[in-house]
Amino acid sequence: MNEFIDMFASEDPSNVATSVKLILLLTVLSLAPGILILMTSFTRIIIVLSFVRTSLATQQMPPNQVLIGLALFLTFFIMAPTFGEVYDEALEPLFAEEISLDEAYENVASPMKEFMARHTRQKDLALFMNYSQVEQPETLDDIPLTTLVPAFAISELKTAFQMGFMIFIPFLIVDMAVASILMSMGMMMLPPVMISLPFKILLFVLVDGWYLITHSLLSGF
Repeated sequence: MNEFIDMFASEDPSNVATSVKLILLLTVLSLAPGILILMTSFTRIIIVLSFVRTSLATQQMPPNQVLIGLALFLTFFIMAPTFGEVYDEALEPLFAEEISLDEAYENVASPMKEFMARHTRQKDLALFMNYSQVEQPETLDDIPLTTLVPAFAISELKTAFQMGFMIFIPFLIVDMAVASILMSMGMMMLPPVMISLPFKILLFVLVDGWYLITHSLLSGF
């Protein structure tokens, strides 16, 4: 601890600069969960998977750990080209001391901006740009991350809810059919969800639901 304080108390500018860079790096690492959630495909994937579980009405099946783990690996799979570009253009040159830390940050931001811009609606981006009263950007690099990230986030939320709505429709039809049959048979006290659950699981298995959901998520990116 004393050595860390001495780095700031040192009159050597290089030691102070190194300390500042270390603090910036620790700050970035502390924000890593937020970056993973809001700047990648993770948000859309985990919401869609949650909609699947809710529409099936299977309570905690699959468990949260399974859904989050699947969402993480799908995110890494989808983001692999972007992460590879980040490593080649920013991390590898930085470790080789070919570029400075500031240049590395810029090289990291560029591929992430390109990915987010492809999946951000112009209407959502215009909302934050008009609110912040920034000038019309000429290139993608001119768009600040503070504007692009929230625009990308609400675009992903809308897309995820649209997919969730389409997932709910077939299971809603099963619930309505089971409820109508029970009412016609006079079984008012029997919960329709209890009877429809096996049929919804059977329908989901027969159509290979997990394959269809994963295919839709991958094709969306």
